[in-house]
Amino acid sequence: MPYEERAAEAAGWAREHAVQPAREDTNRVCLLLVDCQNTFCTPGFELFVPGAPDDNRRLCEFVYRNLAAITQIVPTLDTHHALQVFHASWLVDAEGRHPAPYTVVSVQDVENGVWRAADPAEHERLLEYVRALEAGGRYRLTVWPYHAMLGGIGHALVSAVEETVFFHAIAREISPAFQVKGDDPRTEAYSALGPEVGGRRNNELVDLLRSFDRVLLAGQAKSHCVAWTVEDLLQDLPPDRLYLLEDCMSPVVVPGAVDFTAEADAAVARFADRGVNVVRSTDAGWL
Repeated sequence: MPYEERAAEAAGWAREHAVQPAREDTNRVCLLLVDCQNTFCTPGFELFVPGAPDDNRRLCEFVYRNLAAITQIVPTLDTHHALQVFHASWLVDAEGRHPAPYTVVSVQDVENGVWRAADPAEHERLLEYVRALEAGGRYRLTVWPYHAMLGGIGHALVSAVEETVFFHAIAREISPAFQVKGDDPRTEAYSALGPEVGGRRNNELVDLLRSFDRVLLAGQAKSHCVAWTVEDLLQDLPPDRLYLLEDCMSPVVVPGAVDFTAEADAAVARFADRGVNVVRSTDAGWL
């Protein structure tokens, strides 16, 4: 991206349209962008979510239309390494073979030796982990394709989203508050607020989101990282302060392997029943 050119355009736009600096906002609005990264959003990348390209087009259009109303953008970055509990390298069967992508690992699988930790020193932790997932009502351990690898192109924001975030930062004179998540090797971390099991909760992010009058959520995937972020946020923010941009998120669907459409729709319905605002980016009058 030609940053200098875009910076001049953003500053000029703000002057032309009398867009005030974000620090002067009396009604503070946060846009929480969950994992709008190439790994999930660009066809041909590791864990592409069908629907994500159109979601991101609508998302970028929404930000440009509402530039003056959005105080700050908070993008999360799913961040992984080769050796993590949800990657094939972590697990082996009795013959030392690694699982295929999208293998679901149950408590019984680990107890019965169907799958064990490749590092024998990690096996008891693995058993504790899958038991904690089940006890907490979370998704069972899924072996995902290697994705969102730190330092790789897949880790970066989608170019159009990154450009939009940069434009907003210059026009509103406020930096985006990037949040790294998912780099603990022993746990999944769908939620932006913390890992599936154990680990440290991102209380700094909670405090930041509490400082806004409204928190808008968009990103990928509707069935996983968006859903669990909302679930966790409801512990700390009143539901009527949250707004789900439902046309800017899609569920994980891999033909012939997994389809989380039903789980995603059920989660959104559950959130709506609890008072969360479910809106479309193209609807008028709610922002």
